[in-house]
Amino acid sequence: MKIILTHEESENIFLNSLCNGHGLSYSGLSIDYDDDQYERARHNLEKDGISPCLEDVWMQILREGGTLTLTDSEGGEDPAVITLADVHNRVADTEILHLMDAINENDDAITAEVILQQVFYQQVIFG
Repeated sequence: MKIILTHEESENIFLNSLCNGHGLSYSGLSIDYDDDQYERARHNLEKDGISPCLEDVWMQILREGGTLTLTDSEGGEDPAVITLADVHNRVADTEILHLMDAINENDDAITAEVILQQVFYQQVIFG
């Protein structure tokens, strides 16, 4: 079964996964970004009256045409770089069980980690 998501739905699911998927750090993974892009994105959100959290700024970086990189500090995987188009194209490819949990707001940290890996690696590697 293939689920078709709008860009907004994909972005919302990905943002929620960024907020809940911090368990990937236990696998030695971290999200890296360009500091200038981060400051510009944060400033633009604040200019619009938003008091952003880290994950909001990450999404804004993508929306402004920047990239995010998932880096494996333990050296098992090459860095994986994504754009907003990758979010739009890959969230729906998540295993149906986890994708439905996210859609139905019945998700947890495991759901988030699976979605993040699907978007960054196009497969689940850890867990």
